[in-house]
Amino acid sequence: MSHVGVPRGTVRKRRSLALLTAGVLTIPALAGCSSDSEETSRAVPQDIAPAARDRVADGSTVNWAVDAMPTTLNAFQADADTATTKITGALLPTLFPMDAAGHPKLNPDYLESAKIIEREPKQVVLYKLNQQAVWSDGREIGAPDFVAQWRALSGKDSAFWTARNAGYERIEKIERGSDDLQVRVTFAKPYADWRSLFSPLYPKEITGSPDTFNDGARTALKNTAGPFQLKGVDKAKGTVTLVRSPRWWGERAKLDSLVFRVVAPKDRTKALADGTVHVTDIDAATANRIALALRDGSNGQPLTHGPGADLTPAAALRSWALAHGSDEKQAEIAQAAREANRKAVVAYGAEQKALRGYAVRKSLEPAYTQLALNGESGPLADDRVRRAVARALDRQELAETVLKPLGLPAKPLGSHLALAGQPGYKDGSGALGDQNTKEAQALLADAGWTQGGAAEKPKDTKAGSEAEKKDAEKEGEEKKAGTAEKSEKADADEKKTDKTEAEEKAEEKAEEKADKDTDADKADRAAAGSDESAASRAEGLYIVGQDDKPGAGPARSAATHVLAPSRDAAAQSIALLRQAGAVSGDSAAAKVTAQDKQPGGAAGAYAPVGTAAPAPASVKGPLGKDGKTLTLRFVLPAGPGSQSLRGVGDRIAAMLEKIGIGTEITKVPDESYFKDHIASGDYDLALYSWPATAYPATDGRPIYAKPEPATDGSLLVEQNYTRVGTDHIDQLFDQAVAELDEKASRELMKQADARIWAAAGSIPLFQRPQLVAVDKKLSNVGAFGFAAPRYQDIGFTDRQAAGSPADRKK
Repeated sequence: MSHVGVPRGTVRKRRSLALLTAGVLTIPALAGCSSDSEETSRAVPQDIAPAARDRVADGSTVNWAVDAMPTTLNAFQADADTATTKITGALLPTLFPMDAAGHPKLNPDYLESAKIIEREPKQVVLYKLNQQAVWSDGREIGAPDFVAQWRALSGKDSAFWTARNAGYERIEKIERGSDDLQVRVTFAKPYADWRSLFSPLYPKEITGSPDTFNDGARTALKNTAGPFQLKGVDKAKGTVTLVRSPRWWGERAKLDSLVFRVVAPKDRTKALADGTVHVTDIDAATANRIALALRDGSNGQPLTHGPGADLTPAAALRSWALAHGSDEKQAEIAQAAREANRKAVVAYGAEQKALRGYAVRKSLEPAYTQLALNGESGPLADDRVRRAVARALDRQELAETVLKPLGLPAKPLGSHLALAGQPGYKDGSGALGDQNTKEAQALLADAGWTQGGAAEKPKDTKAGSEAEKKDAEKEGEEKKAGTAEKSEKADADEKKTDKTEAEEKAEEKAEEKADKDTDADKADRAAAGSDESAASRAEGLYIVGQDDKPGAGPARSAATHVLAPSRDAAAQSIALLRQAGAVSGDSAAAKVTAQDKQPGGAAGAYAPVGTAAPAPASVKGPLGKDGKTLTLRFVLPAGPGSQSLRGVGDRIAAMLEKIGIGTEITKVPDESYFKDHIASGDYDLALYSWPATAYPATDGRPIYAKPEPATDGSLLVEQNYTRVGTDHIDQLFDQAVAELDEKASRELMKQADARIWAAAGSIPLFQRPQLVAVDKKLSNVGAFGFAAPRYQDIGFTDRQAAGSPADRKK
């Protein structure tokens, strides 16, 4: 699959956040349901045509397509991307690669053991290195490499140009153990995700100084420690070539060389047909071409697809008549068109014949697609509107739209912090609730978005605004009536301002009962009602970024204020927090904290009891409020590899239309999608993906951390591009990352996930499909799922293919 909107610079380096893409897509998780125990859902198995090493031939070269040339080979720099991750995976030590279940597993090629040997007074981890592990220059891998990498990534020396990499700042010291093969790491603060550190591990020659760290590994790696070593980088040809390492102490690589070749997504079908690549991610259209090629190759019938396949007999007859008619000019045009079509048919047929040599290997990629709701300002700053959007979505339908045509399990994802099959996965969507049109409409009604609201004049939001208007009217009357009358009315006004709010409301209710239902009376009561409503809402008034509301952060305008939900809605939000606590199995979380009782409460999923939902199942036209229609900017990528994503966007827009939310879909170039829209916050709704991780307490925090205002008035969002977060969520992450009991840490993550669901800033939709076209004769490569590739096992099972060129035209 193509990777649209790849954000260079969002890499945590155990796993690449460069996988965060626009056009991207676990399975068993039931929307709207949950259980108190950890779910036992299974991941979709990887599809790599596994073969024992004795069945794989030695020799030959494999060409593997990548989207672009890596701008750096230093995986800890901000511009590292997926190509960097693939290449360094074959060259450098990864101490704990993910296994097929998405769990970190000790790599025996580099480690004999690694474990916590002390917890008090400080956490100490002891690494015992494989005694055969050496760098390509012959030097042993040891403590000096660990020390140099820690110092480069600890954040204490700004001369090192590093991307964020949490965990290293918690280390107090690193020292040699009882011998050169032992590395003893002492932590200043407990760190549950210690296995995420030192992967990939670079030699001290790279990490030892700012100069070599910043520039020494951008285009070259002279010292490596993997089954392959770097032979060369050719930017003109768009290739990075690796060759078998003679210093590798593990199982010998089957391939002589591995070439990563730049091939644009739109050119990959042709590249496969030409034989210039053996392995490449593909989209659904190319997968369908290969499926058709395999089908047609077995039936021996003429092609019923491709150029000219939709030509009707009548159109064919007309084309022939024009080509052989008396009008020479028309005949010339028709003959040229017929010749062009004939060549296209021949070329297409040749491509289809070549594509029979490939298999489509498919699984679910360790990444999920989400609907992001920008809660910084506008309608989505109100958590009721965000929850209404979430409750309008049929996530099952959206999953089926993308995954079912590919023959993959179509289940919506139930967690932000784990994928199905991973340890700790649990469906937490019950904290928000499943799809319910009436509930969504009720939430919008409670937020003040109604039919006809677009035609209303903007209402004052200050509690005293109506009184000020009345004072102005009285002043005009006083001028007409004289100074004596003016004095009496001034006295009356002074007495009125001394009344309590309760007395004012009592008088207003009495007046409403006494008045008749004339048009003028109705208008007066509406004004009184808005006055009362404004007064009650003023108690929950807050400025984004100055409290614990989801999406807290400075508004785009300093004068922008966001009103908290009504007091009834606040009560419902508190009830929702109890529900989130129950869903996460956290009895303590079910208790309402003082933070949760603040005006407006915390994010929940349901409108106040008794709120009337609009009667019709489908609202005609967008709702409105204070003279404005409820319309959201929906930004989508326009590139050819994002058709599936745009289809999902269209379905979401239709679902929102049913509850009265309009959408303005804006399609933007792929290269600017992330940088100019997602990261900058120039959107209301957007679709993009996050990769899976074995370390959610570390990797999830910057994605869901509460944004904080900077001194210059900007908003520090880290990677939380929805701008929605709470202090409670941050606290749960902080507790989990310091909890050395794995089970307890996972429970804290489940609680955090329930709160993230309730905040409704990010709505997980489905795990994205992983489609890989692979030469049929290749084994141990394809759709890897969670697992990291074992590059030394990749090779051809057909011994005749070993050493032969890839070009199929020969």
